Amino acid sequence: MIKSPTLGLRALVSTAALLLGTGAHAAIPIQHWTLPNGAKVYLAETHALPIVDVQADFDAGARRDPAAQSGLAGVTATMVEKGIRSNGNEPAMDENALGEAWADLGANFDVGAGAERTSFTLRTLSQPALLDKAVRLAARQIGEPSFPEDVWKRERERLDAAIKEANTKPATITERTFAQAVYGVHPYGVDTTEATLAQIDVATMRKRYEQLIVPCRAKISIVGAVTRPEAENIARTLLSRLPASASCPDLPAVPEVAPLAAAKEERIPFDSAQAHVLIGQPGYRRADPDHFALNLGNYVLGGGGFVSRLTEQVREKRGLTYSIYSGFSPGLHAGAFRIGFQTRPDQADEAVKVSREVLAKFVADGPTEAELKAAKDNLIGGFPLLLDSNRKLLGNVANIAWYDLPLDYLDTWTARMNAVTVADVKAAFARKLQPERMVTVIVGARQP
Repeated sequence: MIKSPTLGLRALVSTAALLLGTGAHAAIPIQHWTLPNGAKVYLAETHALPIVDVQADFDAGARRDPAAQSGLAGVTATMVEKGIRSNGNEPAMDENALGEAWADLGANFDVGAGAERTSFTLRTLSQPALLDKAVRLAARQIGEPSFPEDVWKRERERLDAAIKEANTKPATITERTFAQAVYGVHPYGVDTTEATLAQIDVATMRKRYEQLIVPCRAKISIVGAVTRPEAENIARTLLSRLPASASCPDLPAVPEVAPLAAAKEERIPFDSAQAHVLIGQPGYRRADPDHFALNLGNYVLGGGGFVSRLTEQVREKRGLTYSIYSGFSPGLHAGAFRIGFQTRPDQADEAVKVSREVLAKFVADGPTEAELKAAKDNLIGGFPLLLDSNRKLLGNVANIAWYDLPLDYLDTWTARMNAVTVADVKAAFARKLQPERMVTVIVGARQP
């Protein structure tokens, strides 16, 4: 839960978009060092505004959840925000007291978990007194969560109700079926259900937290008006309430996503006005050198909105859907490639057929020179918008840290995009995609 900032901080954030909209952030050097406790720190120092944004990432995402307790990462992150225990003269604080404390500081603190990482994010003014108090309060939340039993009972009931509601929607069924078919037994494809939530208690959360949220595995990204010594103090303080460990053994390896052996089609009856369709397969890991070529190629195929081939062929020429897209989702493992759209149930088969034909032709032939130039113009022209605020820059720095990308990644991004050729795109797509071995999920279409 993100607490509302004060009007002063909100006004500064609005001003940031004006001051930083020129894309100058691409030239901000990223400093990197390792603390004695093993934590890795990444700093982008910018004094345009008196704001500091911090993100601490841990390898504690859903890929570390036992299959029978799917959802453990997410609910653990949620419960970290529900209270902190007492420590010496420092009193315990419930979620209401924490909300008031953050509001008094005019700062935001958030905890969330995705497929790969649990992230703690802090935004505060850089005024020394406020910064120090905000960092120390964040350290207490990170290091001393209370995991209150009564709050977990309430949260589980809320989540059960949300799952029941989601299960009535065709989009939920489509996404779940697609993930299971593409990822198989890999953690990326495991879904949170009422049954898996029933297997989670606060003792399980505490044990998981103690095992995975440890200083030696932290990657801390800091952006804003602080010097390196100040940033080092922030990083040390944030982790100071976590137990120190004499060693930092590697976590068990998570297996890679297995490639598909054959095409697979899932048709699920559903009484809805629109059929929901996903077509795809495992894609690629974020560290793959084909990343730039695949991004540019996907813009031509289906990521460029109204100028993409899929939109031209499926929507404009045939009127089979209002919108259609394609995209990759690379991570530490091979995230899915997908084509997605909705269409009238009686048109689903034709729309699937045309989409497959467009994909197969693109994989075989690649883009034209004109298409690739248009993709470069659009993506490179829009690059400054990805860096026009502290918060956006923080996201980029955190990704550089998480995926161990080069520290000059943002500085070299444009040159690397410009260097991609038509032959590069064609070869990259041929290596990564096999149109004849894809999963197709159709929910709500008329049965053939």
